[in-house]
Amino acid sequence: MSLDRNLLLEMLRDSLPLEGTLFAVDLTVSDSVRPKVTVTLDGEQGLGIDECAQVSRRLARRIEEHYGDELSYTLEVTSPGADQPLRDPRQYVRHVGRTLHLKLQDGTEKTGKLEAISPEGGSIELAEILKEKHKEKMLPAVTVPFQDITEAVVVISFK
Repeated sequence: MSLDRNLLLEMLRDSLPLEGTLFAVDLTVSDSVRPKVTVTLDGEQGLGIDECAQVSRRLARRIEEHYGDELSYTLEVTSPGADQPLRDPRQYVRHVGRTLHLKLQDGTEKTGKLEAISPEGGSIELAEILKEKHKEKMLPAVTVPFQDITEAVVVISFK
């Protein structure tokens, strides 16, 4: 018996806390003899291991109720790593003020400070950083629609 990803997504939505502080970023199901269900969650304020464990227990219960307890699978509920791309517009909120590296639909790339998320949620304001010789120059913020972004990664700085 194979696991239905769409059904798992529905079960996952039902397993999230009602207050809406957490959201699903990704759900994958490996295609193997013993499938692995990997759920990536995030929250506007981040999330901790307790929230991951709570969602994992709720989701496991729903899977067992639907598929039976004989189903052999592995379930991993995790948060996105620091090096993982931002996949959901809600992830940008807590990164305002940080530096992002964007890859855009037209093939260009921009690195800059995330200044704001538009009130209607369809775009971000990015102040691009240009490197000139040994200095950095910050340009005025420009609007970048989410649909133009193919990948966005938070730039980790150890300064």
